[in-house]
Amino acid sequence: MTRPTRQMSRLILAALVGGVLVALGFACSGESDRREGSVTRITAPEDAIDESLMIALSQAKNFHHKARVYMSDGQLPLATTTVRQILAIPFPAGAPEAEDVQLDARAMLAKLLVAQGQVDAAMSIVDEGLAAATRESFFVANLYTVKGEVLQAQAELLVSTGQPADGDRAREVRKQAIVAFDKSIAINEALQKQILEGK
Repeated sequence: MTRPTRQMSRLILAALVGGVLVALGFACSGESDRREGSVTRITAPEDAIDESLMIALSQAKNFHHKARVYMSDGQLPLATTTVRQILAIPFPAGAPEAEDVQLDARAMLAKLLVAQGQVDAAMSIVDEGLAAATRESFFVANLYTVKGEVLQAQAELLVSTGQPADGDRAREVRKQAIVAFDKSIAINEALQKQILEGK
């Protein structure tokens, strides 16, 4: 993949996560051609991979926005189904963007499940994502943050039973939440250090 196309795919990924709309026409319009002064260019074999990645990212962005609409309308089951569709998108093999998109979708899905009282299912979604991660990133750090939030929800459920043993267990679960938050903080600090050292 050429450098400009990789940069554009990352912009689309940022739009998916941050809610900023990115014009796909710009991303797919051949930025490298404009820099070289070319008006037209014959499609090269490697463009098939680029186009496949751009389509997958576009699909993820659309499902993400669709889920947000359902959420704003209070239709959490439909939002949950829509976010699960992001996890089913076929990305080109080896695309690092795929991992980032899936981690982000898992974070959103876990929150939706917690909101619907499905705390154990939410934890499974988070743990599966963390187990599959191949590198530390903002998205991994964010998923650890969500893990902490899910653990907080588990602790609250334990406390709600009113049983002394569950209260003790809730305190242990809160400690696990702190560990998850600390892990997220540590990853972000390491990433910030790498960025600063690279300048």
